[in-house]
Amino acid sequence: MVRKLVVRALAVAGALVLLFPLVGATPSDPIVRPPKFNYTMDTLPNGLQVVYLEDHSTPIVHLAVWYHVGSKDEKVGRTGFAHLFEHLMFKGSKNVGPDEHPSAITGVGGQSNAFTTEDETVYWETVPSQYLPFVLWLEADRMASLQIDEQKFKNEREVVKEERRMRFDNQPFGNLSEILNDKAFTVSGYKHETIGSMKDLEAATIRDVIDFHDTYYVPNNATVAIVGDFDSAMAKELVQQYMARVPRGKPVPRDLPKEPPQTAERRLTLQENWPLPAVIVAYHTAADATPDAYPTHVLDKIMTDGDSSRIYRSLVYEKRLALAAFGEAKIIEQPNLMYAVAIVQPGNRPDDVLKELIAQFDRLKTEPVSDAELNRAKRQWARDYILGRETVQQKALHLAHAIVIHNDVKSADGEFDLFQNVTTADIMRIAQTYFKPENRTVLTVMPRGGR
Repeated sequence: MVRKLVVRALAVAGALVLLFPLVGATPSDPIVRPPKFNYTMDTLPNGLQVVYLEDHSTPIVHLAVWYHVGSKDEKVGRTGFAHLFEHLMFKGSKNVGPDEHPSAITGVGGQSNAFTTEDETVYWETVPSQYLPFVLWLEADRMASLQIDEQKFKNEREVVKEERRMRFDNQPFGNLSEILNDKAFTVSGYKHETIGSMKDLEAATIRDVIDFHDTYYVPNNATVAIVGDFDSAMAKELVQQYMARVPRGKPVPRDLPKEPPQTAERRLTLQENWPLPAVIVAYHTAADATPDAYPTHVLDKIMTDGDSSRIYRSLVYEKRLALAAFGEAKIIEQPNLMYAVAIVQPGNRPDDVLKELIAQFDRLKTEPVSDAELNRAKRQWARDYILGRETVQQKALHLAHAIVIHNDVKSADGEFDLFQNVTTADIMRIAQTYFKPENRTVLTVMPRGGR
């Protein structure tokens, strides 16, 4: 009776499709698909790609500029440049003084920031909608006329070095990912961290930095996403006025070293200044937007996502071998890793923890995941996907990621069905394909000076 009353009330409110599954929901209820993006897209003569999505729900506009360059594009001995440029791009251009860009955005009631990953560097602003011309001018000015001198370069290099000390060198387990990537990769740009090494940062010269900028921070290596309260026709005129005038750069090199298939297990024991032993098991996996990526994402939910995941339940709750257990399927532009980490519970042997960690991966090759596990993982993924498209900034991120990393804007909507169509057979195929001993890196990291 309660369910019928709720249905009637929601029907009157016009919200039946969105909220009905929350009332008395069962695992067999269909997963609600989010609305598709109603976007338009242009490519300017200078090579700049621009995607527009009107969203008049609030009087704000989000602008994001994605440069298709990250730490994987850096050469050996010159690591950390992409992240260094995240800092340098705020240090002034022809018409904007050092640090005036973010202060100008704050001054009109907006927000701005940037981030760097292995595959891209992104600069963004969210402002009241009437300031769209202003932020387009700001981004065009620094794209066309960034000004770097020796003093700015040295100052920001010191800032990045201090950031490295705080986030990596002086944190317990802070350099875990750096150790793993260094041992799991041989030639891939993913071998080093986005932050770069102290040695490479010290060795960098301003000439190196300017060459890196002139190669990658050009319109033909950039994508602009504009989402929010604007008129598309007017926005396109503004983009033509400001950003189409930036000169096209030279062809962007993509001659990146390709990681060869691993043919034998790598097993190492290391010492670090960590308070407790840790064990790590990692397997090379598929790249983003490939058919194997989608079952791997779903499998990651089952294996490593939170306290209810298989690895956490087994190692922490049931067998009490570890104080903590976590992991990730890092599915990015080129093939990367799915890994799991366990912090060894005092009184247990690291070898015993490793055996259990490997057993959890091996189990997937012969024993299908249950329908309940698969259904739960799909619903968790759908939850994350839908909640990750709420704001104008999140919508811009989905669209730009689809263009830059997938080279297909339609995947911003199309991925939802690909994830929901994953089967238990797909999960087992992924396990049998990738979770092989010869594709595995196994690390035991012991506290330095301990037994």
